Amino acid sequence: MEGSLCHEFQTDLPATDVWEVYGSLVLGQLVPELLPQVLSKVELVEGDGGVGTVLLVTFPPAGKYKEKFTMVDNEKYIKEAAVIEGGFLDLGFKKYVVRFEIVGQEDGTTIIRSTIEYKVDAEHTSNASLVSTGALVAIAETITKYIKEQKSPMEDREQT
Repeated sequence: MEGSLCHEFQTDLPATDVWEVYGSLVLGQLVPELLPQVLSKVELVEGDGGVGTVLLVTFPPAGKYKEKFTMVDNEKYIKEAAVIEGGFLDLGFKKYVVRFEIVGQEDGTTIIRSTIEYKVDAEHTSNASLVSTGALVAIAETITKYIKEQKSPMEDREQT
């Protein structure tokens, strides 16, 4: 069984500001800090944030998985990571990929498009119901708020 879920979150931030976080390893540092209920810890196993980078992700209460960046496009603002060990793979999934696309709009707003693509073996099709964009929605909302809060003090200083 194969499937995908997608969520779009619109923000008034410029795409470059959003990609600065989503396109780097900063996202993995911020999510455990800002959303410990979603991810407890993200550790760099190998790489520099580009294609081939491997992260060890720990989620509450004690689950772990490794993910590998399979695409990082700094021009189109797309990052894709596949689970390569543990997590959903332990539940009968053959594929579990998360893709973030940061899409700038003509009006200056940005859409954070979060997509999950998955494939689960025939014996575990009921586990497909575990796939949810809920965490990705929380991340988009929280990271957007964080970026705005970080920009505000700088803008205030520039005006004085």
